Amino acid sequence: MSVRPNLFILIPVLNEAGNIPRLSNSLSALNQEFSKRFELRVILVDDGSTDQTSELAKKAAAESGFALDVLRHETNLGPGKSFSTGFSHLAPILHENDLVMTIEGDNTSRLELVKQMLHRLEEGLDVIFASPYMYGGQIVNTSTFRVFLSAIANLFVKESLGLHGLFTVSSFFRLYKSKTLKALQQYYGNGVVERAGFECMVEMAMKMVFAQTSISEVPMVLDTKARVGKSRMNIMRTIRGYLTLWFYKKKWQKQSEARHE
Repeated sequence: MSVRPNLFILIPVLNEAGNIPRLSNSLSALNQEFSKRFELRVILVDDGSTDQTSELAKKAAAESGFALDVLRHETNLGPGKSFSTGFSHLAPILHENDLVMTIEGDNTSRLELVKQMLHRLEEGLDVIFASPYMYGGQIVNTSTFRVFLSAIANLFVKESLGLHGLFTVSSFFRLYKSKTLKALQQYYGNGVVERAGFECMVEMAMKMVFAQTSISEVPMVLDTKARVGKSRMNIMRTIRGYLTLWFYKKKWQKQSEARHE
């Protein structure tokens, strides 16, 4: 009997107790939808929560029947450190046909897009991003100022860091083939991510471009009403984080080139 590949879902969280019930229901529905194709395994990285995030997640997983591992930081280290912890955890257990999905923990990642993202991977691509900036996507129930600032920051980052051809480079919602993630780990280390802040996703996009990874996108409607509570992103701190990536560009490019020689 053939063994089903794993679909790992990596989720960084910080004080998301209010979002856990809806998130768990979405994960349970995803588990039921793809149970014949994949073994769903959720990896929750609790980045120093002071509420009941981890406890509620464990209880919900037990009731819903999906596998859950909780990795915990005793203090808040930032989303980049959470992804690094999760990727390091995955490094020794990923198999050839496994997939890894990263999502937000606040229910703004639209899991109904998973089927479409899987179809794109089957076309031979390495990674699929969910993008609110491409045709068919949008950001709703957010102030005009924040949408404008987000769009300008996204455009500036792409132009200044040479990430041409992508609509969005900062979204957490991505689907990776295991071989792609393993290649990145060979180039840049098991944790892949070095930066601690929200700029970590731009860092990964840069590294994937340098590693000649094939990337595509699907449109997503980002609805902030799906979230309980406010975004954890500090705009000015994130912009400063984006700007610092320019100083790492040559280093990461050389690391990738050394592997291709």
